[in-house]
Amino acid sequence: MLTGRVNAPEINTEHGWLNTDRSWSIKDFQGKIVLLDFWTFGCINCQHIVPDLKRLEEEYAEVLVVIGIHSAKFDAEKRSDTILQAIRKFGIEHPVVNDADYKIWNQYGVRAWPTTVLIDPNGKVIGQHAGEKVYDTVRPYIQKLKEEYKEVLNHEPIRFHVEHAPAQEERLYFPSKLISDAEGNVYLSDSGHNRILKLNQQGQVLEVIGSGAQGFRNGSYAEATFYEPHGLALHESILYVADAKNNAIRKIDLQAKQVYTAAGTGELGYYFLDDKLNEPVIPNSPWDLYIYGSSLFIASAGNHQILRLDLATEKVYRFAGSGREALTDGPLHEAAFNQPSGLAINGPVLYVADAEASAIRTVNTETGMVLTPLGRGLFDFGDVDGDTDDALLQHCVGLEVIDTDVYIADTYNGKVKVLDMQRQRVRTLASGFHEPNDIIFLNGQLWVTSTNSHQLFTVDIHSGEKQEVQVRFAPANV
Repeated sequence: MLTGRVNAPEINTEHGWLNTDRSWSIKDFQGKIVLLDFWTFGCINCQHIVPDLKRLEEEYAEVLVVIGIHSAKFDAEKRSDTILQAIRKFGIEHPVVNDADYKIWNQYGVRAWPTTVLIDPNGKVIGQHAGEKVYDTVRPYIQKLKEEYKEVLNHEPIRFHVEHAPAQEERLYFPSKLISDAEGNVYLSDSGHNRILKLNQQGQVLEVIGSGAQGFRNGSYAEATFYEPHGLALHESILYVADAKNNAIRKIDLQAKQVYTAAGTGELGYYFLDDKLNEPVIPNSPWDLYIYGSSLFIASAGNHQILRLDLATEKVYRFAGSGREALTDGPLHEAAFNQPSGLAINGPVLYVADAEASAIRTVNTETGMVLTPLGRGLFDFGDVDGDTDDALLQHCVGLEVIDTDVYIADTYNGKVKVLDMQRQRVRTLASGFHEPNDIIFLNGQLWVTSTNSHQLFTVDIHSGEKQEVQVRFAPANV
């Protein structure tokens, strides 16, 4: 019989619960199979297992209870309000306890994100699993527990949820990446609504691309579906989209008003060291895109790499990164990244917002060398301006390069910062954003998405003064 030997430690903290209207203890789940999910919301691997958890919750709805234990890595991830935004963004339906001081993490001996812990109906720990592939790994144990404990299992449903206000179609919902076209219009990934918007500079919505439903369907603007789209890149009359949670690169024919799939199958692709060098691969949580010459560069956040799509063949190849999550400089395939999430370019040099290392990296497309002008490592983060040797960012995910200045969406600090590459100094230009995700330079101003406040701003490039762009939907698009 599958039995645990150790009593499951309690799961309450002084920081409270989210996505529920009360606190819970292990004793409340007597007679239930319990699966604890230790996560932190900026971690791409934690995001990858959300569908697995949902699948298990649906398959074992009568007997399984899933509880999220949010043990934050970054300071900004410790706040309950930011955790709640992540819960809404990722569509998490189970309760989550804020484990900001690692109390529960330490009691369960957890060492990595994500980690799942399985508890039997008598409140005993069966075991834990670190990493992805949770469904395939954990399901056999849940099935065995269901069979062996059928006499004591509690089949009564437990009501956890507080109802959240539904997202409004006529407003932005977690806007992320943006790009401008030759006419000065802006394309914006309205990621929470699973759609792309075309706006003019006054904020009027000119077109809506995607039905708004979560999915992976090609077709007309009204028929097509995306799943948390992010990065955008324009090539002639084609708009490429990093369809992050579909692990795909979609392409939108702006003349035919049709959506296609350029690369990706929906599956997660993992490649390490010498795997599949010079062979076609598939993206893994692509987060941003940039076109240079005949190549579309892809920030493949989920496998900590930069990929390259050949625009002529639409085949995707590995370009930079060993696949290891680390801050390592050097030749393309020896270097390592940390969830690359933003791309920009200056001449032949590709700039990368390397989110989990809170770093800015450079990839020279001619010499094949990767360097780090700003950043120190996976656990070196903060909010410090000054010389690059001292300056610190916190989970930056977007950037724009103008001459020798790198404008950074310093996401978890809620700021736009400027890295002066000539003077090797960092300064704050503007603050007061809620997880700024991307920056573009358009008509003498910066345009910045404030993802968690569901807003779009312009910022004066000299004074840092910001002004909200009031996004307005035409009656036909409401």
